[in-house]
Amino acid sequence: MKVTGFSFIRNAIKYDYPIRESLLSLLPLCDEVVVAVGASEDGTLELVKSISPDKIRILETVWDDSLREGGRVLAQETQKAYDTISNSTWAFYLQGDEVLHEQDYPAIRKAFADYADDPRVDGLLFRYRHFYGSYDYTGASRRWYRREIRVVRPPAIALNPEQKIYSYKDAQGFRKNANEKLAVKEIAADIYHYGWVKPPEAQMQKQQTFNKYWHDDQWMQQNIPSAAKFDYSNIDSLTRFTGTHPAVMNERIARKNWQFDFDISRSRFTLKEKISGFIEKLTGYRPGEYKNYRKI
Repeated sequence: MKVTGFSFIRNAIKYDYPIRESLLSLLPLCDEVVVAVGASEDGTLELVKSISPDKIRILETVWDDSLREGGRVLAQETQKAYDTISNSTWAFYLQGDEVLHEQDYPAIRKAFADYADDPRVDGLLFRYRHFYGSYDYTGASRRWYRREIRVVRPPAIALNPEQKIYSYKDAQGFRKNANEKLAVKEIAADIYHYGWVKPPEAQMQKQQTFNKYWHDDQWMQQNIPSAAKFDYSNIDSLTRFTGTHPAVMNERIARKNWQFDFDISRSRFTLKEKISGFIEKLTGYRPGEYKNYRKI
């Protein structure tokens, strides 16, 4: 059984993406990893080349910055890497701010084996831990998606020859054929998402740049401040993280040079959000939750 990882990245150093940690966490589970590296203003290409030359295959790309609707360029870059995969049983996708924990490797490998020959299974569904402000807090409201697909069938050997899997909308997940949700198995493994943990200066730069892939100039002027630093305090609710981070993150965490503290007893929920949160806490069911997949 062969597993190929894939990812995309651009300006990782400028915007302080943990791409090195992300790829290092993915490599032990893969025979090869394909990374679409967009033309950058920093040393991103050299950084990716230095990580594991024997296992990482780099695809140099140019982003279409004219795509300013729904984050389509992110799906386009994801697709470029995905479409190069062949002769594999599984394709494992990680974005540049997502990291795997080594404690989940056994569960992931077991899922690879358990569903490798099951024609019903298009992919594998992972749980998410969304860190915010610092490495000590995770999101605790409906704004954070709880699960997403990160392992799919490669394009060349899908068990159903009629199916075509593709990166969906802003590359959050995947669909197949004519906008059909993938049939997936949920596994006991987490994606550690660090996109909202970076120096306030880098976070502000990221917001001022990446929101252009979703919105026009008028929206940007009205909603994205021209401040030098991002204000992490404007958040509805957080929970203090008491677990361990992936080992590959230890050095990055030790280098953290900004302070963020949050009163976890404080929340900014509407009445509707409070009722929904109560139901979820009591039953595990989140009313009205958007699910970009079909669990089997």
